[in-house]
Amino acid sequence: MKKHLILVAGFAATMFMASCDSNKAGNDTVAAEANTSTTQAQPVDNPNVVSSEATAATTPASSENAPIITFEENEFDFGTIKQGQVVEHVFSFTNTGKTPLIIENASASCGCTVPEPPTEPIAPGQKSSISVKFNSAGKMGQQMPTVTIRANTEPNLTKISMKGTVESGGVPTAGPEGPVRQN
Repeated sequence: MKKHLILVAGFAATMFMASCDSNKAGNDTVAAEANTSTTQAQPVDNPNVVSSEATAATTPASSENAPIITFEENEFDFGTIKQGQVVEHVFSFTNTGKTPLIIENASASCGCTVPEPPTEPIAPGQKSSISVKFNSAGKMGQQMPTVTIRANTEPNLTKISMKGTVESGGVPTAGPEGPVRQN
């Protein structure tokens, strides 16, 4: 039995060494191909990066003339609520910049929060608002849902948030005597 184990271990070690040598030869070929492809590589068109040529040609306003979104409050404390309640708050803001403000997108940090941004451009000096609804169903403890607003401002992302505590909605839980029976 001992001879068989030694034989199997020796065979496994031989196979391992042989497989390492074949991979080494394959890696040299891959590395050579990678070197030739990097010298001939074409730039990748990334939609999140704007080239300096495109910026000068397509940006209607310079950063000094860019719209500025100024919120009356960036955070709303809804206090303590029962699980399952829906909290709605309206975040008011003003365009304090020199050009029209366009909100491209408003996204929440979780599915429990739904923002409703304005769809029309906001002229300089004009006030508007974003309605945010937080549904506490299935939530417990401290909560801080965040809404990220993408607009044509400098910087283009602005965050607003709600915070508060969600208490149990009256559903009985297990106590020291065991589960609570409902009749």
